[in-house]
This record gives sequence, C-alpha cells and structure tokens, in this order.
Amino acid sequence: MANAAIRVDGITYTYGDLVAVDNISFAVGRGEILGFLGPNGAGKSTTIKMLTGQARPKTGSIAVLDKDVTKHHVEVQSRIGVCFEEKNLYLNMSGRENLEFFARLFGIKGFDADELLQKVGLADRADDRVKGYSKGMQQRLMMARCLVNGPDVLFLDEPTDGLDPVSAQAIRQVIREEADRGAAVLLTTHDMDEADKLSDRVAFINEGRIVALDTPENLKLAHGQRSVRVRMRAAADVREQIISLDAPGAGDRLKEALGSQDLLTIHTEEATLEAIFIKVTGRGLDT
Repeated sequence: MANAAIRVDGITYTYGDLVAVDNISFAVGRGEILGFLGPNGAGKSTTIKMLTGQARPKTGSIAVLDKDVTKHHVEVQSRIGVCFEEKNLYLNMSGRENLEFFARLFGIKGFDADELLQKVGLADRADDRVKGYSKGMQQRLMMARCLVNGPDVLFLDEPTDGLDPVSAQAIRQVIREEADRGAAVLLTTHDMDEADKLSDRVAFINEGRIVALDTPENLKLAHGQRSVRVRMRAAADVREQIISLDAPGAGDRLKEALGSQDLLTIHTEEATLEAIFIKVTGRGLDT
C-alpha cells in the first residue's frame, strides 16, 4: 500500500506461554478506516498496545507514519490519538479543563477546547465536572480528547461499547469525519454491525491470527449467497421465498414477482460480517 500510515509486518506477542498475537501483517492507508474485528481475547487490544508503543513485539516490525515505533515512540505518540475502552479522565475537572490539560501536555498554543466539545455534542456541558457526566458523555469526551493534537492516526479500542444509540452515532460521525480529513483509523471492536457501517476494510482476528482481510462487500460476495427474499400475500397468510440470483430463470422469477399485485416486500439477502466470521473461524463472537 503506497500511502500507508500504518505498516505491520509479522508481529508476535506472548504472555508467558500464551501467544496473544501470532505473526500478523497488515497496513492502513491515510484516510482509511480498518475495522479490526474479533471476540474478546482475540488479540485486538494487545495489537493496539504494540502499535502505540506501550508494548514491544517479540518479533516483526511496526511503522507508523514511516517511523519505527520501537525506536521513535515519543515522536509517534505526538502524532497519534488513542481512545481506549477504559475511561481515564480527570473526574473533578470539567470537560473543558480535561481537554485544555492534555493540550498543555502536547505543548499546543492557542488551543480551542470549545470547538472539540461542540464536535462531540458536549458544548452545553463544557464547564460541568466530568464526574457528573453519563457513561456516553464520558466516552464522547474521551473521543474529543484523542483529537486534541489533530492526530494523523487514530487508534480506537471499542469506542462505542455499551453506549446508547445517540452517543454511539455521535462517535461514529466523528470517526468518519476524521477519516475524511485524512487520518488513518484502526478501529478494534467485536461489534460486527458497527464495523460494517464504518469500515473501508475489515480484518478478522481469531486466536491471535488474521484469518481474513478485505472490504466488507468483497467478504460478503466471497462467503455469502447472491439472493433476494420475496414476501407475497397468499390468501390470509404470507408466503416467503428466496430467489438465488445465480440460479437459471432468476430474472424471470423476479420479473414475475415485481409484476404481482400480491407482492409485499422484496429484500436482498447477504451474509452478515458476523455470519462470515463464524464461517471462517468456526466460532461465534462470544465463545
């Protein structure tokens, strides 16, 4: 990948005899969102720790913004944003004070906290202490905080886990805007639906290994079935049929259904990312 902001080549990490990350390689382009998907314990968080310089890989290499993370972690950390699932905010500070404090740590002059608070929908609570924020509000503040330094790369670990739909949607919108700005985004999650909505490409990680890496659309075409589900009115009942688009006569059957006054609904049938994950790995997300 010519415009890669993240390059990972053959990294491995172990906890004693446990291999948490097993010889994985991938790249993330500038302006791309890569969904890093797998169940808890699959190696997602350990991978982010290595990419952000918090853990050193046992083998392999990592380059972020063309810098070797193990040798230039201080420089790399000044140009990245990280949002972990665990909250580590200063609860007795206000939302504005939290952001201004981190701006000072980065040595940023003329920082405008209100702009970021507005971006995540917290402008009206800027001066309230964070201990009075809901879980969703704290997560939105975490998202704002990881943008304080205008990062070129974002590492987001389960950024919407357990949030209400409104807070989750607000964070998804910010993530997409950052990618549109040109930031590379590595998004780890076990929420396949969220990954499908946000990701340009997805990587399935299972037991420390990447078992599939492609666009959601390509994965669905490769592992799913091209078909439509047709529901027709049948007297007092509803009749349902699935028409394979690759079967002989599929066009005629669809034309007949579309011309029928008994047609109720017609929907495309495609494999979900979760169904594909189960097919590829032989296990579900909760096992």
